[in-house]
Amino acid sequence: MRVLIADDEAPARARLAALLADAGSEYELVAQVANGAEVLNCCEQRPVDLVILDIRMPGMDGIQAALSLSGRPHPPAVIFVTAYDEHALAAFEANAIDYLLKPVRPERLRRALDKARALSREQAAILSAETGYLNASYRGGVLRIPVSEIVFLRANSKYVEVWHADGMALSEESLRAIEERLPGMFMRVHRNALVSPRRVRALRKDSSGRLMLALRGGDEMVEVSRRHAAEVRRLLRRPDSD
Repeated sequence: MRVLIADDEAPARARLAALLADAGSEYELVAQVANGAEVLNCCEQRPVDLVILDIRMPGMDGIQAALSLSGRPHPPAVIFVTAYDEHALAAFEANAIDYLLKPVRPERLRRALDKARALSREQAAILSAETGYLNASYRGGVLRIPVSEIVFLRANSKYVEVWHADGMALSEESLRAIEERLPGMFMRVHRNALVSPRRVRALRKDSSGRLMLALRGGDEMVEVSRRHAAEVRRLLRRPDSD
């Protein structure tokens, strides 16, 4: 099993590498990196079966990296490692197979590695299929929203509004992360908004001259920036756009 270790602290990477070496020769350490962006780059350049991933890292953190990886055709398994247990829910929403607290005990890592090895092709296919959903907060709980039901997404402070067939919920996943995880599913019409292309209905100007987009399945209008207006107009001119 080819393993990638990601942690922004060199001593933590060294400890995990030593624990991995002690776990057996069936585990091959292919690289050690310091942030989420390096995880994605490494997984593009070489085959990786498992990523042991710290959550709190500068730039792209572990949750964002795992969500991006899960949108790939053959995503690696992910084991999260962190000093903070408040991230457990987000970790499992990101399809992690296990969640370890620092300092990592050798026997606990071995159990997590056993889970990774036992992950069947069928289970991997299920995890990949789950990328067709967004997890959002709604009335104190977690709501799993099929992408097919999403009308548009709009960044609002530190959350993203997920407007869907039954209302609006909030997601902690960024617009950029959603674009990367679900390529081709949404169209950017503004720096703070993505829309479902199949729901685009009409482009209008409001009383102040702003371009506003009307969408099927929702009454809320979405602002379109001048930069993206031409692309929206091309979509509306397509023969299959009614």
